[in-house]
Amino acid sequence: MRSIFRNILGLVVLTILWVNTLFWCTPLIIVSIFKFILPIPEWTKNINKLLIFFGQSWISVNSWLVENISGVQIDTNAFDNLNYQSSYMVVANHQSYADIIILQKIFNHRIPFLKFFLKKQLFWVPFLGLAWWALDFPFMQRHSKEYLKKHPEEAGKDLIATKKACEKFKTMPVAVMNFTEGTRFRVEKKAKQHSPYVNLLKPKAGGLGYVLTILDEQIEKVVDVSISYSGKTPGIIGFLGGKLKNIPVKVRVLDIPQPVKNNYIENKACRVATQQWLNVIWQEKDLWLQQHLKTNL
Repeated sequence: MRSIFRNILGLVVLTILWVNTLFWCTPLIIVSIFKFILPIPEWTKNINKLLIFFGQSWISVNSWLVENISGVQIDTNAFDNLNYQSSYMVVANHQSYADIIILQKIFNHRIPFLKFFLKKQLFWVPFLGLAWWALDFPFMQRHSKEYLKKHPEEAGKDLIATKKACEKFKTMPVAVMNFTEGTRFRVEKKAKQHSPYVNLLKPKAGGLGYVLTILDEQIEKVVDVSISYSGKTPGIIGFLGGKLKNIPVKVRVLDIPQPVKNNYIENKACRVATQQWLNVIWQEKDLWLQQHLKTNL
């Protein structure tokens, strides 16, 4: 009976979230039309501020719903050494679509509006696709290694798209979000790639390295986020239905080592250093997840 109630509540909250999305997407898309037809730098700057206000308001309502209707509490540590006027690279483990809601909730109004690298196909998601485009979220055409072996001419296009996207970020403080595992954690995926971690897939340094190189003088810190669902990763309905009442999240603000700043794109030593640094972060993240799971047995 409780499970049925959770599912009904999850569907109700999801419906309200969609209504909230439509409410804020409507003015956002209308204003973005003026941004498109009048690409005047000063005008664009002011429009971007208005668009971000719409986006932050959308997140604020979503966060209130999750906390007060779904009853989900995000248990995170203090991280007062962040501010809204600085630029950050945010990395996190990825287990559920709920991860995005959690990240938006804990960082809204505390750091610049989070920008995600999105699959190109997501542009066609009703309303949200246009909203992401208006907010300058970068859309990427991701190819498998097998595809790139057959079509090597496509290999450099993601880098070009990343550079183009990051150019837009140079005019304002930004927080770039990257799920470095590349996909959501699943036990079968872990086994397939022979991941050395207990609760994580292997991290990929490419996205992190590209952004740190292109925005080398702008990104001040890397913000590492660890999310634990206590071994009970929820689907979006389960999450919104309050299947997990308390979700621990650990936030660390990390200095960027000098070897990682030495041009990931052109410097092999930098690529090796970045991957090694990310591996250490993932080892520490995996240990925290294991320790947290033990305390909840």
